[in-house]
Amino acid sequence: MKLLDCPVIGSRPISEFDYMGEVRVPPIDADESTWSDYVFNRNGAPGVLKEWWYHRPSGRWYVLLRDTLTDRVTGHIDISEVQYELPS
Repeated sequence: MKLLDCPVIGSRPISEFDYMGEVRVPPIDADESTWSDYVFNRNGAPGVLKEWWYHRPSGRWYVLLRDTLTDRVTGHIDISEVQYELPS
């Protein structure tokens, strides 16, 4: 069984989590080309990414720093630090 070593709640089976993608700020006031680039293109190079993870049993969201080369969690970030404001 694969474990996700969460710095907040400890090692848990990865089946308890839902991966929700990399933390990225969407280009709200952008043209079609910029939106297309945002939706379909990623760097893909190995490295440490900020990623959204949802823990189903506790109903909590986490932003974890995960090294995509080694598949190891190296830390976490408080969700309040990754929030962004939408234009009104």
